[in-house]
Amino acid sequence: MKIPKGMTEQQVIDQINIVVDRIAPRYTFYGYTVNDMKQESFIICMEALNRYDEIRPLENFLSFNLSNRLKNFVRDNHFVGDDNPERQRVLKPAQLDYQETIIDENEKFSNSYEDIESQDMMKIVDTHLPANMRMDYLKMINDIYITKQRKEEITDNIQNILWEYGYYEEG
Repeated sequence: MKIPKGMTEQQVIDQINIVVDRIAPRYTFYGYTVNDMKQESFIICMEALNRYDEIRPLENFLSFNLSNRLKNFVRDNHFVGDDNPERQRVLKPAQLDYQETIIDENEKFSNSYEDIESQDMMKIVDTHLPANMRMDYLKMINDIYITKQRKEEITDNIQNILWEYGYYEEG
């Protein structure tokens, strides 16, 4: 690992973590969790250090390098014009079947009525949330930034789903 002049190894790692935490969550998509992308991004940044020329700030160098590498990854592996249906799923998500939901039907429930009702509500939302909202919904529940407008749109949709199943009262 090349350590820039005037910096310690820990300072370099801290800079990498700042860049990774800011950029990696933007590239979470089908098959890749936030943690997967953060790990890959950290490795990309570590490899990029060997090419750092110390002319510009380290954070800027890492940001541009990481963004470009992740964009290339998406282009190379998930191009929408590709004939391979496995690669097209990323940009054209399908509605999930009940078997593909996040919550496992066989999970053990606690005896608390509130816990059972909450888990039932999560199953309903998980099953009926439109595919085009799924990625941002997962970001919301993992405390990753999405715009206020998108958050309100998803929340309204969830309220409508729960209202249809008798869990939420409009008003």
